[in-house]
Amino acid sequence: MALLSEDEQRQVAEAIHRVERETDAELVTVLAPRADNYAYIPLLWAGLLALVVPGAVNYFPGWLTAYELTLAQWATFIVLGLVFRLPTITTRLIPQSVRHWRAANLARRQFLEQNLHHTEGETGMLIFVSEAERYVEILVDRGISARIDDEAWQSIVAAFTRRVQAGETLKGFLECIEACGEHLKEQVPATHERNELPNHLIVLD
Repeated sequence: MALLSEDEQRQVAEAIHRVERETDAELVTVLAPRADNYAYIPLLWAGLLALVVPGAVNYFPGWLTAYELTLAQWATFIVLGLVFRLPTITTRLIPQSVRHWRAANLARRQFLEQNLHHTEGETGMLIFVSEAERYVEILVDRGISARIDDEAWQSIVAAFTRRVQAGETLKGFLECIEACGEHLKEQVPATHERNELPNHLIVLD
């Protein structure tokens, strides 16, 4: 799963700059390859499946000795533990509710870490994407939420999520920024020139 190239990141920055010329809102975009490494998931599934081995072998009495059964159980655990560590497989083993919960937590941490709660007029906005989880969220500070209802962002998030699912993250960012800009310039218009936070796309490791 490839993140955006330098040229694509530049396009996102330019889109933010265009929007911020017409609004007092401060937009920050964050792109994460995944919200968590889920290190415990492969071991959990491998352990559960390894526990099934003795029961399955019981259908074939005398097929394996106790020693051989133990080796088979350990081999199952080790092999599956390694296979399940492949990112594409790990993601499929995690319930969507867990993936989205982890992504939502990371989005909120980024809102604080990027100082979006300290902007003048409380007009910070975060556009957050976690690619592995196919998760998109828009978070805004009180200066924006007081003027624009959260429902205004729902259709924008849904459209962006479809773009991420289709592997069109750049197009999703550009469309999202433009759509957000339409609401912001109407409800939170520019009153003076300022740029408190960086416009470039923040790509997490």
